[in-house]
Amino acid sequence: MHHDTNASHQQGTLYGIGVGPGDPDLIPVKAVKILQTVNIIFTASSTKNDHSLAVRVAGPHLPPGIPVHNLPFPMSRNLNTVRAAWTENAQTVLGFLEQGRNAAFLTMGDPLTYSTFSYLLRTMHHMAPNVPIITIPGITSYQAAAAATNTPLVEGEESLLLLSGVKGGNGIRQTALQADTVVFLKVYKKCAHIVDSLDECGRLQSSVGVVRCSFPDQEVIRDLSKLAEKDPKYWTLILSRKKDPYAAEE
Repeated sequence: MHHDTNASHQQGTLYGIGVGPGDPDLIPVKAVKILQTVNIIFTASSTKNDHSLAVRVAGPHLPPGIPVHNLPFPMSRNLNTVRAAWTENAQTVLGFLEQGRNAAFLTMGDPLTYSTFSYLLRTMHHMAPNVPIITIPGITSYQAAAAATNTPLVEGEESLLLLSGVKGGNGIRQTALQADTVVFLKVYKKCAHIVDSLDECGRLQSSVGVVRCSFPDQEVIRDLSKLAEKDPKYWTLILSRKKDPYAAEE
């Protein structure tokens, strides 16, 4: 499908907007202002359902009656399947932009941190590099979890390591130089494995789990052994400090 990228003066702008961790009040003011001006909302949904948590979170800030279009995102490990889906999704978005309509793509957290927006961004860059795309940064779940638990993430010359927990705790086991702070996102089904890994590394006592951070039913779990025993929930993360940030300095 060919797109005339020379008509950029007629094209609308795509805004990548992270709605934050879940509390509607944690959406950036800039994002709220932009949401009042766009003509359509896009969001990624699993091909198994059309539910969008990001749209629900942004709900109080959306103009009444604004159309919402779900872009199917296949939860597949087959790269060709994923690429094909995002090519089709990008064509859908471009179709609206070429009509001169502005659009926002909503995602939880930050649009460039473990986000489906990066797939759309990359695909559109290759298909129509002249289309204007503006990304608005969002508050991540781990930033909100640090705030909820008053946990300093890094200070002085400390380092921060951000890991996906999808494959368990191997990420921290394989890190030769352990970071002062490690954040496990997407803990979900590998929770017990991650907790075991933290125990092996001697970090269990200075780690904390947060479930559904910033939502009304948020849980903070200081004893990670109890977290490992619970039924896993998708919105679970672990903040792991190498040492207690509140310990008296030696």
